[in-house]
Amino acid sequence: MQIPVFTVDAFTNRPFSGNPAAVCLLENELDEGFHQKIATEMNLSETAFIRKLHPGDDFTKSSCFGLRWFTPANEVPLCGHATLASAAVLFLIQKNTNPVLTFVTLSGELKARQVKDHIVLDLPLYTAHPQVLEEVEELIKAAVGDMTVQDVRYSPDTKKLLVRLSDTYERSVLEELKVSAQSFLSAEKTGKVKGLILTLKGNSSGKGHDFYSRYFAPWYGVLEDPVTGSAHAVLSSYWSEQLGKKEMLAFQCSRRGGELKICLRSDGRVDIAGQSAVVLKGTLTF
Repeated sequence: MQIPVFTVDAFTNRPFSGNPAAVCLLENELDEGFHQKIATEMNLSETAFIRKLHPGDDFTKSSCFGLRWFTPANEVPLCGHATLASAAVLFLIQKNTNPVLTFVTLSGELKARQVKDHIVLDLPLYTAHPQVLEEVEELIKAAVGDMTVQDVRYSPDTKKLLVRLSDTYERSVLEELKVSAQSFLSAEKTGKVKGLILTLKGNSSGKGHDFYSRYFAPWYGVLEDPVTGSAHAVLSSYWSEQLGKKEMLAFQCSRRGGELKICLRSDGRVDIAGQSAVVLKGTLTF
């Protein structure tokens, strides 16, 4: 069997920055066990599998496809950057001419469209509720030590814990923070957290970023995810409430880093836009 595979850096226009995802185009059904084996072999934070939904479908002409995401450890219900990467392969490599692409996923139907040099993702918006500090105190201490925490929220839909650091900290403090994400596995006692977001208020005057973040998911085999669309589906809701804004500019402060344009919609969803760079094309043969 031969499967076309692409490596795409999402939420950046520069190769070797942003968040890399592998994208596989499935002409035929793939035996279930091979999805995870391929994702483990690719060893990126996510590998996306685009599949045709009907025998007559075409990657160049069809507008609706199935989409699944796998980390090196397991399948995940939502991945924003690998969805952006998948849309980039269809729009930019396959030259798909449809104005909007629809992906059928574990999180429902997700749409992607091109707007100038960006791809805009239509994602669900998730609310994070106040979290009792004592329940997650050991996990937070493992992440940030004795740093001052201003707010703690939990998103039950995504199982993500949002930890907002004090507004007195600068962006550089978040960027330079040394985090041992592997230690989260033993520090998390509730059994309900599967992802940890660290976030910080930005300087939105002029062209500055409204907020910054980093994201860790060792429970899924990803110590730190460079730029995370699904985390921003939680962050967008939180910071919109805090800042009183519907349109925001965000930056994820990982080593590779990436910028996201955010627009909350009236239907309770969020548009997240980013650029992409395709850095590798190849064929899996087995």
